[in-house]
Formats: sequence, structure tokens, C-alpha cells
Amino acid sequence: MKLENWDDLRLFLHVAEQGGLAGAAERAGVSAPTIGRRMLALERAIGRALFVRARTGYELAPDGHVLLERVKAMYEAAQDIHNWQESVHSLPMVRLLSDSTLSCFTAASFNHLWSPTDSFRVCFKTSEAILDLTYREADIGLAAERPETGNVAARRSVRIAYAPYCAQGFDQRRYNNWVSLGTDVANQRWKRWTFEHRGQFITNWANAPRSMFDLVKAGAGVGVLPCFIGDRDPGFLRAGHVIDELSHHLWIVLHDDERDRESVRTVADRLSALLAANAPLFCGFTGQDPL
Repeated sequence: MKLENWDDLRLFLHVAEQGGLAGAAERAGVSAPTIGRRMLALERAIGRALFVRARTGYELAPDGHVLLERVKAMYEAAQDIHNWQESVHSLPMVRLLSDSTLSCFTAASFNHLWSPTDSFRVCFKTSEAILDLTYREADIGLAAERPETGNVAARRSVRIAYAPYCAQGFDQRRYNNWVSLGTDVANQRWKRWTFEHRGQFITNWANAPRSMFDLVKAGAGVGVLPCFIGDRDPGFLRAGHVIDELSHHLWIVLHDDERDRESVRTVADRLSALLAANAPLFCGFTGQDPL
């Protein structure tokens, strides 16, 4: 017999514990005749008599006692799994919001921000919009500028540098074309730099930073990237010096009503330590500018 059918074993448990079909039917919400038929089918499938049927009810046969012990163990294990699952859903949530560029870094470094032993969960949220925690869409946010309004607390973090990059093997002497973000999505200075410099020969556009990175990496042209993206990926090669005018500090922003919550404070402290440990990467010191 295949024992994948837990429902029949669960009905068997009810009959064994209640001593008859009536009590089992009330407990399981299934009619007594149906349970009777399924117990008979279970015995035939197993090839063993599980009950001694009498006017007073269903008494367990010797093989029924053996099966009962095993079914109880299965039930307890299933209940443990259920309780564990429910406890996970009851854990508090910390929502970390950043743009898609920074999300590349936080997602890849999640083990520095959360572990299975933590008594909270982390939701990694991504948005290209300028950070605004007014409506509490997140508990912690990463911003390119210190918020001037809103009920927030802000920590100044690492300095982010930007530089032009191309794909490994891209012939800069032969091709001088650039890849840019579109004007409709360029809401930060580094995203506007390429098309604001009229001398650049732009041949390809994208409406999302990740798409632009992929185009540059595929050899479509030169593009401006954050150094923590370009220097970390061996598929990119610096095609120029760091663009000093684009450098800025990164801010860790917490909603003021949530910053004293232990789980939020823990994630914010871990995030601050993670960024500080990678400050040379963000500042562009780990890459070699071309001569």
C-alpha cells in the first residue's frame, strides 16, 4: 500500500481515539458511513485487520495498535511542522528599500543582514523613486541625499563614486559610442551625466539601470556606472577616471517611529557596518583608473 494518503490515516486516528465511527465523524466532519467504507478500504490496502467491530464500537486489533503508534508519530511530526510554519509567519518584518542599483549589493550581501537564527524577517524592496518614508512603505531606506522633510532619522554612510565603464575587450579606440539611461528615468545626477554632455555619441538607451549595465557588459558601448558595480564585476573595465562631480554620500534613513524597534535597529546597524566595511569599493578605490 502507498501511504501517501494522509487523510485516510488521519481518519484512522480519529476512529482509534474516539472508539467508533460516530465520534470520528463529529471530529472529522465526514459522515460515519463514509468513514466506515474508508476504514475497510484501508484494511484491504494494508492487508491487515485494524479493528474488531462490535455493537459498542470499533476496538483496535493488534495490528491496529501497531499502526496507531506510527500514525501518532506522524501526526506529531506534522503538527511540529505546522507550528514552525505558523511561528515564521508571526515574526516581525523589517522592510529595506533601495533602488535597483543598491539592491544588487544588499541582496548579494543578505547573509550580513539576516540569518536563519534571527527572530525577524527582512523584505528587500526596490524602487527607483526618490526615497520618501512618509507613508511608511519601508522601515529603512537608502538614499542619495539626506531627506529634508518627513519624520525620519538619517545616518551618513559611505561615499559613492562613479566612473565610465565598458566591457572587457571593447575597443575604445575604434568605437567611441555610449550607452545612456533615458531622460524620463534619470532622476539622479549620475543617470543624467551621459546625455547632458552633448559631445557623447549615444547609440543605445535603456529605461532601467540594470538593463543599461547589461548593455554595457554586452559590448554596446561605454556607460557611467557606480564603482561598486563596475569594480566588483570582472566583466567591466574602467574606460575613464572617476567623475568627481558625481560623488556623493549614501544615507541610511529610518522612519522615526520605527527606529527604536529592536529588529529595525539591528538591521540598520548591520547595514551600516556592511557599507563601512566596503567603503573602498563604493569610493572607487578598488579599481584602477586608466592612464
